[in-house]
Amino acid sequence: MKSIRRITGNVTSRLALGLTLGAVFLSFAMPVQAAPAAEKEAKDAKKGSALNINSADATQLAFLPRIGPSVAQRIVDYRKKNGPFKTADDLMLVQGIGEKTYQLIKPYVTVSGESSLKEKVKSGKAKDKKGGKAKESKAAKEPAG
Repeated sequence: MKSIRRITGNVTSRLALGLTLGAVFLSFAMPVQAAPAAEKEAKDAKKGSALNINSADATQLAFLPRIGPSVAQRIVDYRKKNGPFKTADDLMLVQGIGEKTYQLIKPYVTVSGESSLKEKVKSGKAKDKKGGKAKESKAAKEPAG
């Protein structure tokens, strides 16, 4: 009788472990969907204001979030050297535009049609006046007493 309990307990433990691992595997295998609000915001941004990266000058390109005058000029220079962008993803080939920056500007760029972006788009990140992350004040760092 003791051996039957041992076998049954061992099988139960293995079954529980297998089910747990299966659930973990499925959670990683399933695609993650964007939040509906974020999707709607991106569509609204795309409808309302878009910038054609194949016809925009450096001043217009600087309207994009996280794109300043120097990166905007690099986009223009890249386009002159390599021809028009085939897809908006090609912007990541320009020095200074990585995955994070591209994700911020993606809703506002297109490779065809007219440009309708008329003002600088804010990136939404909080920074101090110098452009870096906000720092703690000296008084906040010192212990009380």
